[in-house]
Amino acid sequence: MASVSSRPPDKNALERVGKLVRNRLEADPKAYKIPTDKAEIYAIGEFLTSNECRKLAGMIDMVARPSTLYEGTYKDGFRTSYSGNFDSQDPMVKMISRRMDDALGLPGKIGETMQGQRYLPGQQFKDHHDYFYPEEEYWKMERKNGGQRSWTAMLFLNNVKAGGATSFPELGLRIEPKAGVLLTWNNAKPDGTPNECTLHAGTPVEEGAKYVITRWYRTRQWG
Repeated sequence: MASVSSRPPDKNALERVGKLVRNRLEADPKAYKIPTDKAEIYAIGEFLTSNECRKLAGMIDMVARPSTLYEGTYKDGFRTSYSGNFDSQDPMVKMISRRMDDALGLPGKIGETMQGQRYLPGQQFKDHHDYFYPEEEYWKMERKNGGQRSWTAMLFLNNVKAGGATSFPELGLRIEPKAGVLLTWNNAKPDGTPNECTLHAGTPVEEGAKYVITRWYRTRQWG
């Protein structure tokens, strides 16, 4: 039996949250489970209206700055998109956040602020995991700031002319962006341990632009 010190952080909480979201999505007739036995990935079509997509893309243009990474974790050029956090008190941000929370069946207090991301031709985010690595220095802060990331919820705001797929190399999946779709996945296995098969990338945009919103959920109250 593993000792407490060797157990992945927040394992029990990740198992509990995973079951909660799984049951919620399985009961939603609009939720489609991506066919794979190695990870829990779901998509919900027409989650946003075309008008909402346009407004949110415009909001991204207003907050977008060169994307940042946790210091010391990745090399230069690993993430070349532009991104920015939305104002959590903005009425539209509140509305969309609540809709995402409701879709996953999670309390809003464990969700991070919605982050908008814009990819122009040649820009990308190479293979990475969304869960935190406890051996890294940043974990000392994130452990107190809501703990481990459980589920990722991503909104596609536009169709991209060429490129820009979300790739899961360990699963052999490439998901093309489609306006209004919510894509969500469990960063842990059902037993609460980190799922290395959730390794994913925002592949380079070849033509046009790609606008997405991401909201990461923790195991405890965020912030």
